[in-house]
Amino acid sequence: MGSQNFDHIVIGAGIQGSFTAYHLAKNKQKTLLLEQFILPHSRGSSHGQSRIIREAYHEDYYTCMIPECYRLWAEVEAEANINIFRKTGLLVIGAEEDRDFQAIKRVLQQENMTREQFAERFSSVQLPVGKSVVDDENAGVLFADRGLKAVQALFQRFGGVIHDGEKVMEIIPGSTITLTTKNGKYQARSVVITAGPWAQSLLTSIGIELPLQTLRINVCYWKEKIPGTYGIEKNFPCFIDLRALGNKDDVYGLPSNEYPGLMKICLHSGTPSQPDERDKNPSDEDIKMVSDFVSKYFPGLVPVPAVVEHCMYTVTPDKDFILDHHSTHSNIVIGAGFSGHGFKFAPVIGKILSELSLTSQPSYDISSFKISRFQSFVKSTP
Repeated sequence: MGSQNFDHIVIGAGIQGSFTAYHLAKNKQKTLLLEQFILPHSRGSSHGQSRIIREAYHEDYYTCMIPECYRLWAEVEAEANINIFRKTGLLVIGAEEDRDFQAIKRVLQQENMTREQFAERFSSVQLPVGKSVVDDENAGVLFADRGLKAVQALFQRFGGVIHDGEKVMEIIPGSTITLTTKNGKYQARSVVITAGPWAQSLLTSIGIELPLQTLRINVCYWKEKIPGTYGIEKNFPCFIDLRALGNKDDVYGLPSNEYPGLMKICLHSGTPSQPDERDKNPSDEDIKMVSDFVSKYFPGLVPVPAVVEHCMYTVTPDKDFILDHHSTHSNIVIGAGFSGHGFKFAPVIGKILSELSLTSQPSYDISSFKISRFQSFVKSTP
């Protein structure tokens, strides 16, 4: 088969790659979106029915993006004529002396909820001793699978091409980049790599090794003793408990909605695992920790998970994203290391990656996302 030519090729049809391709096609660029698995699939980081979107960040480089994230998600809802976002609010729980908690309070410009107010509004939750609460009133749930499908459909509506079931076997850099898959060859003037847990193997093949770690995450759902107690239809909010288990890891939760009568509560961390071996030798240590958390603070839930699913995080040492050009091949753009909190940012991340592909000035200061911050970790070969 002869080579097929495109302006841009995006490798990886998760939410980041799909939004990148969407922005390119919307800018009238001939764009190919390549995915190694048959769509839809649940092997990576973008599947599942729900994610949290929130303003409650303490880093300026995230808080400045959030307003446009909300706007662009709403734009996709309008274009696709489908509901993707449900406002629920988000309870941010943390120790008063915690620096991140104080920073989030300043961002939200909210005063602490008193324990009496909390008990009146959320009688089904036992607030941890020594913890305070602020309310991110504009936060809510993104219906993830629905949003991903909508973005991909819009990309095709704008003229984009999706080839799934095609794993990239070889990348040959140059002024025109050549990709080889099991089905043929493709050429483009730029390539964007948004391959999630598989990014490292692709990057190594083109001479760069980044400090990325892949983690297997247990996504746990807990049964309500009385159905609806923590339900989205009763306006129960999402929550995040900062350093909930006395360590650096947070516990987060979403109201019951995905599965009737089951609330999603998870540890924001996981076990090192290669993406193709995600389901081998699963560890239940973190499930036991979350089970203890549930039994103490959510008396209306059965403290044994009713459903456990899996997801992959691709984590950087500082938990911040990588949005940058390849150090040698400037027409190869890298989006990686979304560290389990990138889904909500995908509309803006896709916009930035598309701008880098078009050699346009990025809409945001991306200095915090440059590869150079890991210079002591990065390995390059000619």
